[in-house]
Amino acid sequence: MSTNDRTDAFLDQHSQLQPLDPFTFSCHPGVCCFNACCSRLRLILTPYDVYRLHCSLHLPSDQVLHEYADLHIAPDTGLPCFHLRMLEDEKGSCPFLGEKGCSVYTNRPGACRAYPLGRAARIDTDGHKEERFFFIRENHCKGFGEHQTWTPTTWMANQGLIPYNASNDRYMSLMTRQQNAAVRITPQKLGMVLMALYNVDGFQDFISRMSLLDRLDMTSARKQAILHEEEQTLAFGFDWVEMILFGSSSNIRPLH
Repeated sequence: MSTNDRTDAFLDQHSQLQPLDPFTFSCHPGVCCFNACCSRLRLILTPYDVYRLHCSLHLPSDQVLHEYADLHIAPDTGLPCFHLRMLEDEKGSCPFLGEKGCSVYTNRPGACRAYPLGRAARIDTDGHKEERFFFIRENHCKGFGEHQTWTPTTWMANQGLIPYNASNDRYMSLMTRQQNAAVRITPQKLGMVLMALYNVDGFQDFISRMSLLDRLDMTSARKQAILHEEEQTLAFGFDWVEMILFGSSSNIRPLH
């Protein structure tokens, strides 16, 4: 089953929302179920999630993954996927949940930001991105009884999801293209994907040591941003993985 087929099958099981459909919701310490949703999660960590946790925890990215995540290889694509590792306590709590709430709130994963909404994106037959919204409505959640009104569009903006979604959509596009092209992920390519997308600080060091950017036709300003701004390093990582997997990237060109 392709990525787009899985998306369609998932959405068939959930109530969909249009971008401007109104709903009421609020989550704060005064809601009686506060933090109840922060346990027994099957939470995927995207490359951008790992980057933001690295920023929040002030740990190298590979240490963040070693201490807080479990690696899985998707059987249909051969691409890596990380899940946040829950604590082995009675509740199966999130490792970042403290007495006062989320200890990494400013850099919390995108799925946590989006709740109670889910967002699914896919590439249509013309190559255009489609996005759909749906409710994740859990029986214990009392946030829907609050009176603050949102739409999917205003909620996503308020929760700071724009850069998360943009980065996640790049990975979705890579997966779709990889499936369509039936590109085999060798161990060497898997290692490059893991470094370029999930180890931004390690990749930045690799770029510098290997003088990688000297081989590419790009502006000096972009080279400096890649070498010194980790968010730009991750953006370049997607370009680099695209070139590794498919032999070319629309955003970078080798020098001749």
